[in-house]
Amino acid sequence: MKRLILTASLLLTFASVAFAASPTSTTPTFSKDIAPIFYKNCVDCHRPGEAAPMSLLDYKSARPWIKSIREKVSERVMPPWQADPHVGKFSNDRRLQQKDIDTIVAWIDAGAKEGDAKDLPKQPDYPDGWSIGKPDAVFSMPETFNVPAEGVVEYQHWTVPSNFTEDKWVTAAEIKMGNRAVIHHAIVFIYDPKTGPSLPDGLRTNLGRLPQAPRDPSRARVQQKLGSLLIGSGPGDQAMFMKPGHGMLIKAGMEFIFQLHYTPNGHATTDRTRVGFRFATEPPKFEDRNVGVLNGRFTIPANEANYMVESSATFTEDATVMSLFPHMHVRGKSFEFRLVTPDGRSQILLEVPKYDFNWQAGYNLAEPLLVPKGSRIECTAYFDNSKGNKFNPDPSKDVTWGDQTWEEMMIGFTTFALPNRHLAATMEGGNR
Repeated sequence: MKRLILTASLLLTFASVAFAASPTSTTPTFSKDIAPIFYKNCVDCHRPGEAAPMSLLDYKSARPWIKSIREKVSERVMPPWQADPHVGKFSNDRRLQQKDIDTIVAWIDAGAKEGDAKDLPKQPDYPDGWSIGKPDAVFSMPETFNVPAEGVVEYQHWTVPSNFTEDKWVTAAEIKMGNRAVIHHAIVFIYDPKTGPSLPDGLRTNLGRLPQAPRDPSRARVQQKLGSLLIGSGPGDQAMFMKPGHGMLIKAGMEFIFQLHYTPNGHATTDRTRVGFRFATEPPKFEDRNVGVLNGRFTIPANEANYMVESSATFTEDATVMSLFPHMHVRGKSFEFRLVTPDGRSQILLEVPKYDFNWQAGYNLAEPLLVPKGSRIECTAYFDNSKGNKFNPDPSKDVTWGDQTWEEMMIGFTTFALPNRHLAATMEGGNR
């Protein structure tokens, strides 16, 4: 018996020595292990000319930032993603997998070695800096805007003709800010010079009227002129890609309205922002449309830490919900999208428990949601107008709707799809 025990002990000892002599993993290097993670998850923003403060495209650029990278990645601050992970699934979820976080931390803790350049994967291709690939068409502001060093700049608007002689179907779009350092956000609207603005068919807003009699009469004219939302870009947002078989219609003769929100930063400078489009080669099966489910009639009391504002919109026909985008300003605290069907069933589509004005993003449903006619999109937002909100510019004042960041907004942008009637009319031999 003793002989058997001795033999077993020796076998275990040899196995332990053999295991120790054959490590299961090697020290991570930038070239082999980190670059693939950065290329997949980070460099859309972390590359020259984009929103992030540093590039992660190469080792030399990334190495000075390893302390910050370790902290932000470990705490899941980066990549930015505010959606509650327990509610819904989204195709553009930017969160890193735990194994990728562990690899980055292990790389930094082991000295952040560069590794062999032969192991580097091919860098992502951004033709002329465009994330959507080479655009089929690019439109820019008609003139350069001079941004002052300081002060408040009212929202700026420019009308740009498309000069389209035929309908175009957008499958991807991207706004390229001319000077990100002084732009909070940019939006491009589609406007019909013949009929004026109109809400997209298929969704009727129930609380969508903005306050009457704006302070500035020219601002009232601007609000009346803005048309259907095409694309917006703000902190943390990405280029817009349609699902296969989907497109957004720009009819022949349409105009674009550029809306720019400038934030002076102490240095006088200039900007000339552009928008690029990729077009479908044939009419898609579904037409995507955007609408803002908003409530513009609210007053957030001074020193109120948890003020609720609600809005809703009702589908006037069967539709498919594609994506959701909550928007508030610096007093924004949380935002929720719900779907209520005609039979009374309620489902939370998106929960943003800690809204961050500095990192706004759209959330694309991993599985587009079919909704029957009569269903409602209900949005609930909470605002913190108290001293406990470190971003609050003045908790002693009541706050109402307004363009500037010290004012507030409450919008639940919703993208939905309908069968392409234009395609059906063409197939049936009818007129567009």
